[in-house]
Amino acid sequence: MWRLASACAIGAALALGLCVLVPALLGFQRYVITSGSMTGTYDRGSLVFDRVVPTASLRAGDVITFRPPGHAGLVTHRIATATTVRGKRVITTKGDANRAPDAWGSITLANASQARAAFHVPYLGYGLAALSERKVRMLLIGVPALLIALSTLGGLWRDTSPEARPA
Repeated sequence: MWRLASACAIGAALALGLCVLVPALLGFQRYVITSGSMTGTYDRGSLVFDRVVPTASLRAGDVITFRPPGHAGLVTHRIATATTVRGKRVITTKGDANRAPDAWGSITLANASQARAAFHVPYLGYGLAALSERKVRMLLIGVPALLIALSTLGGLWRDTSPEARPA
């Protein structure tokens, strides 16, 4: 039973690692969906992978990850309208689950490139979000380290016991 649980834990860790590392090696950025504003398209806890594209290529209907004015964090929303004004891309955005366009209004994308959603993995973001917690990381590192240490000490104890010594 212990070996089965260990194999499942190792398999889950490898799967999470592969889902995060392989797309990163292929040039994708990853973001965890933390709100419900895109529910139906990207549910809360989904891991969204974005590819950086030229800002000029963005169209209405594309989903982008950006930092809206006056917000500390990033937001992943769909472009409602996209126009070009004096060489700059001006967009309005809306979450798929929201009734109205976003309150910040029009945004000018000043950079030449922008992260656009390419694909997502539902609910995998919960695993990454959990790893951002110090206590979870300590458990994932500390418990296996403790088990290895106890196993090593047990082996040493067996090797030095009087029954283990040759006669």
